[in-house]
Amino acid sequence: MRRLFDTGNAAITEAAILAGLGFYSGYPITPATEIAENMSRRLPPAGGYYLQAEDETAAFHMAIGASLGGLRAMTSTSGPGFVLYADPYGWAIGSEIPVVVVNAQRVGPVSGITGAPGQGEFYLSRYPTHGGNFETIVLAPEGVREAFSMTIEAFRLAERFRTPVTILADQLVTDGWEAFEVPEGPGEAEALGLPIPARRAHPGPEFYPPTDEIDVPPVVLGRGTGGACSDWTPTEEGYDTEEVEAQMRHAFRLVYKIRNNRGLIDRSELLLMEDDPGLVLVSYGSPSRVARSAAREARARGLRVGAISLKSLWPFQDRLFPRHRTHLVVELNRDGQLVREVQRASGGRVHFLGRCGELPTVAELLEALGDVAAGQAPRAMPGARESW
Repeated sequence: MRRLFDTGNAAITEAAILAGLGFYSGYPITPATEIAENMSRRLPPAGGYYLQAEDETAAFHMAIGASLGGLRAMTSTSGPGFVLYADPYGWAIGSEIPVVVVNAQRVGPVSGITGAPGQGEFYLSRYPTHGGNFETIVLAPEGVREAFSMTIEAFRLAERFRTPVTILADQLVTDGWEAFEVPEGPGEAEALGLPIPARRAHPGPEFYPPTDEIDVPPVVLGRGTGGACSDWTPTEEGYDTEEVEAQMRHAFRLVYKIRNNRGLIDRSELLLMEDDPGLVLVSYGSPSRVARSAAREARARGLRVGAISLKSLWPFQDRLFPRHRTHLVVELNRDGQLVREVQRASGGRVHFLGRCGELPTVAELLEALGDVAAGQAPRAMPGARESW
């Protein structure tokens, strides 16, 4: 076991290589550039291929091609580049091509501030391409060590569900420094609960079964025949079609292979929830670290507070938000995105505290918790809209 002290970007790189990454393509963009830099140095000696593309769209399409060629593939970007991923996301989702996608969110809108963290692509990660008729898998690490383990898990989920898996990080995660351990080989990885199965290829002839079945090997062109690699609706044998009946069957698969097997995806961390507190902090990513500290301090002051940190964002975990609780949602944005899903899922009392480009302090969260417990909106958000 190697112990390193490095950034989240370095942890993602090391984890991907350990997971058997065979191809990485990307385009420089802060704060994800360091992943590409690390890959350019580390991946070729490990037997993989590194390629800098001419733009973000090309980078994702190249990763799709590598995956169709039988390699584990990955790309990474930040917010402005994530928008440009829309077309290849559609290809990968519709043709069931496993690719791992890292988005290091920075504050927006548009280019915003390159060196400040944000959480503005929550909904974009759910609907990353046009047309609907699909579900997505999105994981959200809160620190360097979790970024390492989630990267390995992302490759496993991408192949089990035959779909791109998004790691929705933020700049504090990707640029932050922490100590983390790197297993030396698959044996040590499996001992840590991070199994790395071999990459398989579907033998055909029915490449796209109209069911919610998972663990169907991905299509590898040249092994079997007829696998689709276009953005058209495929038949079960992998040929393009304009038949509505085929579209209905394929859309069912793209949605329900994920929804009906979500027990393999759902991840969250619950703190101080054993006594079913009436007031709960909700967050994901780096704000979760502050939220947990605030929940502990609130308890020490006699306020019955819990905390929920979401580790998987999509499919959304409605079951965690019963109507009888009051929720205070903490996000690195001002418009409020996660809070809308909590409102929808709970149908109850939900409040919002958002910050742009920097984490809220524990003191701010404690003040907000006191305000909410007293039945009023957080004073830290003057004029903010709390219902949508």
